[in-house]
Amino acid sequence: MGALKYQRILLKLSGESLMGSQKFGITAEMLQHYAQQIKQLQEMGVEVAVVIGGGNIFRGIQSDGTGIDSVTGDYMGMLATVINGLALQSALESIGVQTRVMTALKMENVAEPYIRRRAIRHLEKGRVVICAAGTGNPFFTTDSAAALRANEIGAHAILKGTRVDGIYTADPEKDPMAIKFDTLTFARVISLGLEVMDMTAFTLCQENNMPIIVFDINGLGNLPDIVLGKSVGTLVEG
Repeated sequence: MGALKYQRILLKLSGESLMGSQKFGITAEMLQHYAQQIKQLQEMGVEVAVVIGGGNIFRGIQSDGTGIDSVTGDYMGMLATVINGLALQSALESIGVQTRVMTALKMENVAEPYIRRRAIRHLEKGRVVICAAGTGNPFFTTDSAAALRANEIGAHAILKGTRVDGIYTADPEKDPMAIKFDTLTFARVISLGLEVMDMTAFTLCQENNMPIIVFDINGLGNLPDIVLGKSVGTLVEG
């Protein structure tokens, strides 16, 4: 095994990635799949932080037409990410991986409050840190939370797991003629109008020169290959 290119990473997972073939909720199969991949990274000596969404349970946008105001809807979405974080923690610890769930909203009975120095210390001790409840503020997505946490903890890259194997000129699930990019600059992503992350998150990464790697999370061996510096998915950097 070669030297690690990325010693400390932040893995961004969507809540929908936990659904599998279901329309909502969490499947044991997908939970174990991600837990095993994260364990593989840990065994390689990679320090792993995870930010997971809550779209498989609730999205703030779902509050439209329900009488729930958008701010309350966003807080409900944050709580959904905590549910997913606890589920991932349980799956990881069942296979011998030490974890800590840290939340941007205080709920000490179920998780630690997010404190930057404490999170870094957990990583240094080889624990997987699962950051939940977004940024703790409405109007920010979990993409923004991932960009914020990655920069705070000094991650070497954000690894954004998706259903496709990188960034394309168009949606490859709709356009068979779409062309995949192997590498992109931040400026080119903006000039081409490509959707990598929401603009708040993307700008934060651009300003701090935080590399973003978009890849197929379901591809076996992708995560180990990425941290070793192999060309997987699409790399966005300055």
